Amino acid sequence: MMSTLNSETACREHLEKLRWNGEPICPHCGSQRDNHYKIKGRTEGKFRYKCRDCRLPFTVKIGTIFEKSTIPLQKWFMAIFIFTTNKKGVSSYQLMRELGVTQKTAWFMLSRLRNSVRMRDDFEFDGITQVDETYVGGKNKNRSKGKKIDNTQGRSLKTKTPVFGMLNNGVVFTRVVKNTKGKTLQGIIDGKVKKGSTIVSDGWRGYRGLERNYSHEIIKHNLGLFKKGAYHTNGIEGFWGLLKRGIVGIYHFTSDKHLHRYCDEFAYRYNIRTMSVGEQFNFTLINSDERLKYKDLIGKLI
Repeated sequence: MMSTLNSETACREHLEKLRWNGEPICPHCGSQRDNHYKIKGRTEGKFRYKCRDCRLPFTVKIGTIFEKSTIPLQKWFMAIFIFTTNKKGVSSYQLMRELGVTQKTAWFMLSRLRNSVRMRDDFEFDGITQVDETYVGGKNKNRSKGKKIDNTQGRSLKTKTPVFGMLNNGVVFTRVVKNTKGKTLQGIIDGKVKKGSTIVSDGWRGYRGLERNYSHEIIKHNLGLFKKGAYHTNGIEGFWGLLKRGIVGIYHFTSDKHLHRYCDEFAYRYNIRTMSVGEQFNFTLINSDERLKYKDLIGKLI
């Protein structure tokens, strides 16, 4: 695919076909025509339109992660291809070498991509839903003697951050949480899973009481049980394995501030895994409409 998108013009035309299907849409007033004024730019790929209704200029990049970016579309497209096809993720240093940009630029590009594919809340799970929680963070055994921290085993939050996940019909949803108490976990479940559905979990006490609104199947791992008839939590636990191997092997460390972006990245790749490579690439292109600004990326958490 990337061999056919070998110029700025080819990339622009491909993006226009995906977003507009032959009829340019003005992002300012929403006017959709096939005869908007065309304004040819001075450099390859610089092709602008002028709306026949509101008279404002626009390009296909407005309203996407490419808007106001000085990085060529060719490099953006290559970044998206690498981002979607590397199962365990890609580091900013690797992307820097692949694209010939600075590490800071590569990191910003990856952050924009993670933000654009972030988990949406506008859907509801129905049917059998696996739920589980995990903890992401450095292991004490990997720290030098002077940096070891006492009592970090198990569910300690001193060096680890809890992440809650749900899996239904091959689709995973993640949420970074402050704790794994029942009020926290069940609040998310109530907002995402249709009442009356079947919830499958382990025996963690945070899931007690789910039977009031759901059919609750408990897999008692502490008794050495990992399946109860057709019910299990192997799917969501397998996803945690992908997430953690990617973080440890590729990124090595994630801060609490940006952890949700990495969870979204791995959830997104997991959810589109059955698509072909070309479908994954195009799907990511047409969904890249949430432009993260650098000041928001580096800003302090509120």
